[in-house]
Amino acid sequence: MSTQNQFSLLRSQRFLPLFLTQFLGAFNDNFFKSAMVMLITYRLAGKAGYDARILVNVAGGVFILPFFLFSATAGQLADKYERSFLVQLVKIAEIAVMTGAALGFYLENVHLLMIVLFLMGAQSTFFGPLKYSILPQHLNEEELIAGNGLIQMGTFLSILTGTIFGGLSILGGGGVFLAGFLVVGIAAVGWWASRYIPKTEPVVPDLKLSPNIVRDTVRIVADVVPCRDVFLSILAISWFWLVGATFLSQFPTYARLVIGADEQVATLFLAVFSVGIGLGSLACNGLLKGEISGRYVPWAALGMSVASVLLYFVSRRPSLSPGTPEMGLFAFLASGENLAVLACLFAISFFGGLYIVPLYAIIQSRTDEARMAGVIACTNITDSLFMVLSAVGTSILLTLGFSIPHIFLVMAVLTIAAAAVIRVGVRSQLRQRGAL
Repeated sequence: MSTQNQFSLLRSQRFLPLFLTQFLGAFNDNFFKSAMVMLITYRLAGKAGYDARILVNVAGGVFILPFFLFSATAGQLADKYERSFLVQLVKIAEIAVMTGAALGFYLENVHLLMIVLFLMGAQSTFFGPLKYSILPQHLNEEELIAGNGLIQMGTFLSILTGTIFGGLSILGGGGVFLAGFLVVGIAAVGWWASRYIPKTEPVVPDLKLSPNIVRDTVRIVADVVPCRDVFLSILAISWFWLVGATFLSQFPTYARLVIGADEQVATLFLAVFSVGIGLGSLACNGLLKGEISGRYVPWAALGMSVASVLLYFVSRRPSLSPGTPEMGLFAFLASGENLAVLACLFAISFFGGLYIVPLYAIIQSRTDEARMAGVIACTNITDSLFMVLSAVGTSILLTLGFSIPHIFLVMAVLTIAAAAVIRVGVRSQLRQRGAL
């Protein structure tokens, strides 16, 4: 499928409503999280007598927790009921949750905002299996690479724009009112878009729902493990999120402590990283021409590793003296050494886009429709686990005295090892074309 035809999906009712629903949902998630973090950091933590750094880390855990708790249930519901209707219910729930967010902003209540964050994580948990399992029901197999590429591009652009606008809106005059109004309004527009997603037939209408969350979570992962090509793709996707979470979480401190730059430069890092993933996701379709194949995935992982090693070398700088004024955006861009940093970040993220898109398409094409949502739920569980590992591993390395560039170097070495494992799996996939 050509790049031109890839964008033609945005004119199709089979795809556009789902794309808009996903984009607006991801934008709202990141708008709320960014606004909440800024409000906690600059206003609420001090008033409540809390350490802002601890609260921000707690917030990350609160958002991820529902993915462990409810992914199995979300997969069962997506298999049992008509998926476009469930998407609408999830978006109605988002309106209710964001109404609570608006109240939390207005009251400037940390505890209420944490509850809202947990509920928002739960809402995202139930939406995840729906969006990826409904995609192969509406798209032809040769369109899956293109569709997944557009979804990934939209997701990271929404992360970028949501994070920027959330942080900018909340601290200005009347910011709590503006942020509250926007999160509810965006949720309402997302629900409106979801109403136009074409209906599907329930996949397993006779499925019996189980209330045992722990047993179902273990079972849903155990069922996928024997299906080697699919499970390897799931682990490879989760590795991408581990790498991405590691880089994204370090951008503010990397900009301030290593580069000696202000928050505008940290935002630029996020922008370059997001745009790189978006462009890499789009380029994947042109490279594979619609073919569902993981042949380029290990090479993309290798590209991420090489670019990370280069980032380490261009980040080796003298320690900043105490009281050194922070570098602004234009001063940062005036240095060739700093432009090399941007080039490395773009390369890492571009290869990341090439890396992740075929993996989702492989899962969708090689999984039986009756088990699709469960497999996507398994992906959510492992993604969450790997992001927790990222946070824990990064904290341990920092405690041991590793610098942020050294952490980037560690990620490069580990990703090379991951690329070797993926290459072995790809060879197996090329020999065996069975479905899950």
